[in-house]
Amino acid sequence: MISTYWLDKRKPHWDRLEELLGLTSRSGLRALSRGELQELSLLYRQTAADLAAIREDPSSPHFARYLNQLLARAHNTIYAGRRGSPLAVVRFFARTYPAVFRHNLRHCLAAIAIFLVSAVVGAALTWQDPDFKVKILGPQMVETIERHEMWTHSILAVKPLASSAIMTNNMSVAFTTFALGITAGLGTIYMMVLNGLMLGVIATACAMSDMSLALWSFVLPHGVLELPAIFMSAGAGLRLAHGLLFPGTLPRSVSLARAGGEATRLLLGSVPILILAGVIEAFVSPTSIAPSLKFAMAGALIALLLAYLFSGREIGDEGIGTRE
Repeated sequence: MISTYWLDKRKPHWDRLEELLGLTSRSGLRALSRGELQELSLLYRQTAADLAAIREDPSSPHFARYLNQLLARAHNTIYAGRRGSPLAVVRFFARTYPAVFRHNLRHCLAAIAIFLVSAVVGAALTWQDPDFKVKILGPQMVETIERHEMWTHSILAVKPLASSAIMTNNMSVAFTTFALGITAGLGTIYMMVLNGLMLGVIATACAMSDMSLALWSFVLPHGVLELPAIFMSAGAGLRLAHGLLFPGTLPRSVSLARAGGEATRLLLGSVPILILAGVIEAFVSPTSIAPSLKFAMAGALIALLLAYLFSGREIGDEGIGTRE
């Protein structure tokens, strides 16, 4: 049962949250100083924890209603959509997105680990049982590889159309991988396992047919962008699952909403990377450019991507969401 002492101790914090929300009624978050923004974020989390405690006390329904309303106001203020502007878009990609990525690095690394383990398993199964590749790739693709031919030549004939189709497919995979996070992460893990297994099988099948140079000179120029973008979308799905499964002191609905907002930012930032990867896959990867030049291009692209993602300073929780 909630004590009077506890309520008296917590009420000043609720009053302060109301006061800060009142300051934002006209100009939004711009009315607050940096210190007040940090205070608003902290009070929002503390009040959410207070609500979780009060819900356990059936004798305090009026306090639960009050805090529900207060948190709804705070949530709408903190996560309210801002007026769109080109500058805001530039600011998001230049400053916010790298910080969002680093904030969720553990989820992206988990996705990479699942993918790599699955690729190793696929490679081992194909090496042990050459017929396994037929079950995964199909007889037509296996025959193409065994004839020492790449299956990508048709892209060259219809580059613009192929580029559009590649982008659409890549984004479909990314958005599906993210959305399946709502299945407690099982769907996201499945997508990583499936794609990792496929790459391991293809890589081993090509190696067994002396096609490794042709494969990697095709895959790497766009793959150094496409794969990280897919890992980011999987990281976003795992972030969503984390908010669902481990709400901490927050109500599960609040935890899921916050995780969803942060995961969506992580996903959306990968879209331009996928678009660029689609252009490269259609116009560069399948061409007869010397493999050494393709590998050099891949090295430069991954270096630039890593420099972008790990550059810049950290920003406050109000910019990227907060941990539980």
